[in-house]
Amino acid sequence: MSRIQLALNVDDIEAATAFYAKLFGVAPAKTRPGYANFAVADPPLKLVLIENPGHGGTLNHLGVEVESTDVVDAEQSRLAAAGLASVDERGTTCCYAKQDKFWVEGTPGGERWEIYTVLADSPVAETPAAACCSA
Repeated sequence: MSRIQLALNVDDIEAATAFYAKLFGVAPAKTRPGYANFAVADPPLKLVLIENPGHGGTLNHLGVEVESTDVVDAEQSRLAAAGLASVDERGTTCCYAKQDKFWVEGTPGGERWEIYTVLADSPVAETPAAACCSA
């Protein structure tokens, strides 16, 4: 299963988590200091909230969560064949998860897209969530 990821900067993680739990009718799948994510079934969405005071209400990044590293590899090859460059990150720990992913470069509006799979949960972010997703 693939689903779109929407990562938002929020000023107050607790208030934002409470709001989105009501909006989508689901509890967060994971919460950590300054971070929460929701696995919404309908519509299929991975909603990520990143506490970034002073930047609330802005887009942090977009992504597509896929089911395996093989799919990450296939998508990276497909996009390279279409002339899109990427930055590879394998076995990285970000946003409280070990991931294999890549970032698509050169979007017309400067938005950031990642294609990723989660390999394992992590008790630590390795880098602050606002930093690991804003490089």
